Amino acid sequence: MMSPATATTQGAGEVLVLNAGSSSLKVSVHTRAGACLWRDQRSWSVGAPEGNAPGERLEAVLDAWLPEALATWTGGLSLAGHRVVHGGERFTAPVRLDEEVLGVLEELVPLAPLHNGPALRVMRWLSHWQPAIEQWACFDTAFHRTLPPEAHTYAIPARWRAEGLRRFGFHGLNHQHVAEVVARQPNELRLISCHLGAGCSLCAIRGGRSIATTMGYTPLEGLVMATRSGSLDPGLMLHLLRQGVSVEELDHVLQQESGLLGLSGRSASMKDLRLAAASGHRDAQLAIAVFRHQLLQGIGAMAACLRGVDVIALTGGIGEHDNALKQELEAELAWLRPFELVQIPADEEGVIARHCGAPGA
Repeated sequence: MMSPATATTQGAGEVLVLNAGSSSLKVSVHTRAGACLWRDQRSWSVGAPEGNAPGERLEAVLDAWLPEALATWTGGLSLAGHRVVHGGERFTAPVRLDEEVLGVLEELVPLAPLHNGPALRVMRWLSHWQPAIEQWACFDTAFHRTLPPEAHTYAIPARWRAEGLRRFGFHGLNHQHVAEVVARQPNELRLISCHLGAGCSLCAIRGGRSIATTMGYTPLEGLVMATRSGSLDPGLMLHLLRQGVSVEELDHVLQQESGLLGLSGRSASMKDLRLAAASGHRDAQLAIAVFRHQLLQGIGAMAACLRGVDVIALTGGIGEHDNALKQELEAELAWLRPFELVQIPADEEGVIARHCGAPGA
C-alpha cells in the first residue's frame, strides 16, 4: 500500500474540491472543516468535437469556465481535493499527488473508466493552471478497506485472486458521510447506507466501519442503476460473447444502455419514470419494480450481515428526493422493524475537504 503524505495545514486557505463524473464536473470551495462556501457544475460531451482530437472537449470546458468562476477564490486556495472512484489495492487513504501517484492512477483507469479517466484529466489541467495548489486524491474505495476477507473475496481460483481480483466497493466517501451523520451511542450502531443515484450501492456499516457492500471489483456490480445493469449471471455474458458480441459492445451496453434506461426504453431518470408510470407506461412501471425488487433484496442481505438494523439511510439523488420510494420501503420492510428510516443529503465534497485539510490524512 502507498503511504499517504501529510497534508499542509498552515494558513487559513480554502479547499477546492473537484468531483469528476463521466460527463460532468462538480466544483466547490470549502473551509478546512468541510463547510461549503461556493459550488457549481458543468457538463461536457463525451465525444470529441468533429475534426478535433479525442479528449479536447473537457479541457475546453475547463478553460472557459473555471479561471473566471474561481477568480474570487484563487488567492486563498491552498489545497485541492479530487474524488477518485477506484483506488485499487494501493490507495486506502487520501494521498498527495505527484508524478508517481499520477502514474499509478493511470494504471487504474480501466477499472473505472467512466470516472477515473476524467478525474486524471482534471488533475493535470489544474496542475497547469495553478501549479502552486497542493493536490490530493480521495478514494471512494478507501472506506471499504475494513471489509473482512469473507466479504471482499470472490470464489475464483487463487491464481486470479493473486492478481488483485476482489471486491473493492465504491461510494465510500458518501457512505462515510452518512455514517458520520447518524453516529451515536452505542458504538455498534447497525446502519444500512443506501446510495441511490445515477450509480447505486448499499453498505452495511457497524460501528462506523464498512463490513459488506454491493459493488465489487468495478462499479458495475450490484443494484440496478440509471444506465448500468448491476449484477448479472456471468453465464449470460458468456452467452453474448459466444454469439459474437464484442467486449467493447458488451462494456458499452452494460455501462450506458442498461439499468433504468434499458428497462424502460424511455429514460434513466427515476423522476421521469415516476411520471410515466403514473400515466400507465408499462415499461416505466417495470423499471421501477425491478429497481425496487433488487433494492429490497440487497437491504435484506445487508441486514443479515449486520444481524439486524438500527438505521436505514437513503442518500443520493433518488434516495434524498424520491418520497414515493421511501414510503414503499417503509411498507415493504415492516417485517424488519424496529429501525429508523431517514433521508440524508449526500456530501462527498465535504468529506474530501476535511480529508485534505487534516494532519496525517
